[in-house]
Amino acid sequence: MRPAPCKLIPAILGLSAFLSGCSREPAPPTVVIEAEPTISAVINTLLDGGGSYRDVPFSEVIEASSGKRVIPLDPNDELDAQIVDEISLALDKCLVDFNQPESEIRRKSRISDAGALFQKKFEALMNAAPGFSCERPRNRQGNLQRSGYPDLRLVHRESGRVIYLVPKLVEENSLNSSLQTFYFTPRGDAGKVLDDAHHLVIGIEHDGRSGDWSFPRWLLVDLANFRVRLKAEFQASNKDLYMSELVIRKSRKVSQ
Repeated sequence: MRPAPCKLIPAILGLSAFLSGCSREPAPPTVVIEAEPTISAVINTLLDGGGSYRDVPFSEVIEASSGKRVIPLDPNDELDAQIVDEISLALDKCLVDFNQPESEIRRKSRISDAGALFQKKFEALMNAAPGFSCERPRNRQGNLQRSGYPDLRLVHRESGRVIYLVPKLVEENSLNSSLQTFYFTPRGDAGKVLDDAHHLVIGIEHDGRSGDWSFPRWLLVDLANFRVRLKAEFQASNKDLYMSELVIRKSRKVSQ
């Protein structure tokens, strides 16, 4: 049996209250969270503008959902400079290796497969860097989890400094595209942000030639001042949509 939908509504309304200081169009009404809010209550909140927010500080989203701070990189800090230098060195090596004609990554037909190889290579290089360890982060339950933000947890062992990383392959000349490419979903006990840390995105440009990729450059992005948008929506999968008890009629399959 599926859980009652109203059990999920307090989280939506609570997030609306958290984002009350962020810019939105139009301003949502004041929300009072009840023990068992109705479906109508959340629908009215969304219709009144409470489901769309812009210019939301990502650092505040992380702190509200995990209790952990996003620490900005300080270019004048010696340790921060060392961290950025080691990451940069590993990224340079990745590009040199992956741009070789015989590189395995260049033969991948899907960019997601190329991205997986990039992440594996970068992780290995950072583990080989003196004083660093790098791995997929564990969630609050102590389990390794591939899905969800972030992808990698880098640690400077001597200081204990933690850096969360998200490698992303991006087609060159598309950096000004308005297409949505960054997603974050708060996950409670399945969340993987367990430390006050730096949060970085590694953008690796590719030329778009499937099966014969080349990678002209990389970009390192500090998410400390990054801002995101939220748009609430109701979703379903094909599994939900085409359930046998919902289908009222279907044709016979046409033979080919």
